Amino acid sequence: MCYIPVMANVEPTLFDEIDDAAEQRALEEAERAIAEGRTISHAAVRRWLLSWGTPDELPPPKCGE
Repeated sequence: MCYIPVMANVEPTLFDEIDDAAEQRALEEAERAIAEGRTISHAAVRRWLLSWGTPDELPPPKCGE
């Protein structure tokens, strides 16, 4: 388990604990997604976001863009 510093006199919350097994599963899934090309490029997301609120708003990008 990772140590997370907590200020004095502050009650810990459920967000103060890290679930190492869940973190590892998420990392493995992310690595599989990257290896399989299930990603969206920064450029594609940027184009989409910049189109928001314009007359030519783009649809959300798809995997591989």
